[in-house]
Amino acid sequence: MSNKQQPVIVGLDIGTTKVVAIAGRKNEFGKVEILGFGRADSAGVSHGVVMNIEECIRSILQAIEKCLISNPQLEIKEVYVGIAGQHIKSMQTRGDRVRVNTEEEISKEDIDMLVRDQYKTFIPAGDQIIDIIPQDFTIDSTAYVTNPIGMSGVKIGANFHLITGDRHAIRNIKRCVDKAHLITRDLVLQPLASAAAVMSDEDLEAGVAIVDIGGGTTDMAVFYDGILRHTAVIPYAGVNITNDIRQGLGVLKAQAEQMKVQFGTALAQEANASAYITIPGLRGLQPKEISVRSLAEIIEARVEEILDYVVYHLKQLDLDNRLHGGIILTGGGARLKHISQLTQFKTGLNVRIGTPNEHLAGGHIEALMDPMYATCIGLILRGYNDFESGRLQFTGEGNVYLPIGGKEVEVEIPQEILPKNLSEEEVVEEEIEEKEERQQSSPKHNEKVKSMINMFKGKFMEMFGEMDDQRME
Repeated sequence: MSNKQQPVIVGLDIGTTKVVAIAGRKNEFGKVEILGFGRADSAGVSHGVVMNIEECIRSILQAIEKCLISNPQLEIKEVYVGIAGQHIKSMQTRGDRVRVNTEEEISKEDIDMLVRDQYKTFIPAGDQIIDIIPQDFTIDSTAYVTNPIGMSGVKIGANFHLITGDRHAIRNIKRCVDKAHLITRDLVLQPLASAAAVMSDEDLEAGVAIVDIGGGTTDMAVFYDGILRHTAVIPYAGVNITNDIRQGLGVLKAQAEQMKVQFGTALAQEANASAYITIPGLRGLQPKEISVRSLAEIIEARVEEILDYVVYHLKQLDLDNRLHGGIILTGGGARLKHISQLTQFKTGLNVRIGTPNEHLAGGHIEALMDPMYATCIGLILRGYNDFESGRLQFTGEGNVYLPIGGKEVEVEIPQEILPKNLSEEEVVEEEIEEKEERQQSSPKHNEKVKSMINMFKGKFMEMFGEMDDQRME
């Protein structure tokens, strides 16, 4: 496929501190050429959750506008959106399906139906399934099959990793994108997008933990034996470090953020004990001098707390000593000085900083060779994976599946599983109609139940009558 035939895919990373929009297209060498880049300060988002719709929309529009300014020839209509937040949860499920046409080889449609069945999985009320990721398959008695397509078998099963989130939080993110005049092509968990950007096939085989330290949350994805084993969202990240500095040293939030970026380090023992930072006083007050060592001690305490969560999740999986690929730190928090040394000390694993440069072609490489852009680059890679595989992707709302590069295909999914895109008035009207239908059908239903009871009653009476006759004889 020529470069011009490749679609332009846009990743939109809506974070707590920043909103990034990057447009990219693959070249003939399989590398992503950056066609547009835009970044804006995030407003209205706290810990990955939209708190103010209007401010969030404004931030999205600013990022998209800057992306279009960087390349006026771009036309941005559809985006892949990263999602994170404290409401994100994960669970393991198992699914099996008996095939009808056993003489035919297992096809992609069989896998799609098996995945589709998982949308019937019971999840807590108010939650919604974001993604379903197959881990390994079983064909009849053959376990641990990685790709069953083309094989023969009667029963096909698989272990799945389900990612769920609060339905209203998901709708709020989608509503912000919709009101920014964009179409959400797919919602992707941010640590999985980051993993696609910074992880190689060797890392996948050796086993790694991707730790994405963002502004509002620290996202985690653990891979072992080539399979996604676990995802988690840790509710502490860069914003918490900034707030600790602000409260501990008595400075403004902007000053705390600037000190963290310019002078911060995750290892207090590496800080210069004799160095001081001078902060201008407020309204004629005397300037304040702050010790660089004190700043580092505050930062180290919070980073250690984040890493304690990382170690806890690894121990729950019994993988704290078995990840030969170690830990890959990414996200804006990975730029903190000496954080890799502290992580290695706390976890006992090899640590490296993950940047998305491996998948990038020329152009904006120097500007984007930064761990904070790994999620957005990963969203583009996710889009190309969908496009090249042609697989159906659940859009997160309604019962529509989108074959990438094709037309919309309606798929029959039980309506009680997936939320409808209805306004409040339509919801009320639908509830009234359903109530009237139930009232109209209830007499007929009652008559059927009565006739069935009478029929069974007659059968039982005949049985007991026969038994009594036998006893009399």
